[in-house]
Amino acid sequence: MDLEHNENKLSEPEMTAQAPADETSGGLTLEESCQRLTQYLEHILTDAQQAHLDVSQLSQPCRGLGEALRSFHRLAEEFVSYSTQLSKGNLSLEPPESSCCLYSGLKNLHSNLKHLTWQAGQVTKGDYSQHVSYLGEFSQAFNTMTQQLKERETQLKEEIQRAQRRAEIIESYTEMLVDLLSQRDEFLLVVDMETREIVHCNKRPQDGEGSQAFCDSCRHRLPIQPKILEWDISERYKVWEAEEENGACYRIISFPIEWKERPSCVHIVMDITAEKMSARHLNAEIYHDSDTGIHNRLFLDEFMGRVLRERQDVTLCYLDLEGVKDINSSHGHKAGDIYIQNFVDTVRKNFRSGDTFARIKEDKFCLVLTGNVKHLIERKMDEILTFFQRDEEQLFKHRCSFKYSIIEVEGETNELTLDDLLNKAEAPIRIAKRKRRPFELDSW
Repeated sequence: MDLEHNENKLSEPEMTAQAPADETSGGLTLEESCQRLTQYLEHILTDAQQAHLDVSQLSQPCRGLGEALRSFHRLAEEFVSYSTQLSKGNLSLEPPESSCCLYSGLKNLHSNLKHLTWQAGQVTKGDYSQHVSYLGEFSQAFNTMTQQLKERETQLKEEIQRAQRRAEIIESYTEMLVDLLSQRDEFLLVVDMETREIVHCNKRPQDGEGSQAFCDSCRHRLPIQPKILEWDISERYKVWEAEEENGACYRIISFPIEWKERPSCVHIVMDITAEKMSARHLNAEIYHDSDTGIHNRLFLDEFMGRVLRERQDVTLCYLDLEGVKDINSSHGHKAGDIYIQNFVDTVRKNFRSGDTFARIKEDKFCLVLTGNVKHLIERKMDEILTFFQRDEEQLFKHRCSFKYSIIEVEGETNELTLDDLLNKAEAPIRIAKRKRRPFELDSW
């Protein structure tokens, strides 16, 4: 210290003469007082609550500085208390009255946080016009959040409207659905939501119409009936599954309707035990394409091998996705992967989960459906192609499309292998590519 250095320059007689005067004035020499003040300041900066100083013990020249440090000590304690409360989110406390410049930043932060809290409350009430411009990076994050909330609210409203329209369509087709299922293996049960009684069952004998005596055999053929009666509707439309201890599995489609002016719920029950057993056997990772999650060529080989051996009637749709190489070159392979996944998702959501959909090459796919249903697949593929071209062109700024070819396989008369069938299906697509003209849908 400079003070200590200067005192060292004093001659021995001078120090001897000054010491008694300091001792009588405060009890500590000037050097000791400086050391005490330095220690006091260090305590204030490290732990203000534990710092202590007796000014009366200081040498007379140091007492003014001691009083100033004590004032600084009180200011530091108040500063620590104020900042601690702010850090805990206590915005209701009054800011210190002191005009010290050290408080200006905290007071501004306190005021900004109180206003931000009010703005956040307005956002929770649906006012997404709130804008923050005084908190740096946080302002950008807050403004982005309000914009995303506004967009999400708009999306949710649109989704609600679509759900309402879907529910209306379901209600309008309820009667037709009952007629269609009356001759099928699926169970159709209508349950009164208040009494929990079955008011309609498509398996009831015709002579049971007009009475509450439903066929007793339903309890044996449909063991999950108690679960259906206990089902508490919480959604407008739900597909759920139930499994019995004996391994039997059922898929149930449930939705509310008004049946004979009574609030009721329709349950369409399908036995999917065989499907589940097959899925458990074939759902191993080796049978799936790691990029898209659908089945791969190995699965298709084994699946079609069994289908052809059992001489089942199936319909095979060969799909050639266009534009993959161009997108990979223009936008990178990541964009190409997204494009392929969007195509896969578009096809999958338009067919049943039980239908076989496999990727056989990078941009080649195969869809297999049970039975000879070429006309149905053609109509569905036309819809998918129209949607895919419109949706994907907006996303990739590139003409996005796919070609497809459909063939029906009559199990009893078919002699072709899977490779033969795929080559047969791919042939018109290759011809169309060479001629550079649109693909003819009725080539087969």
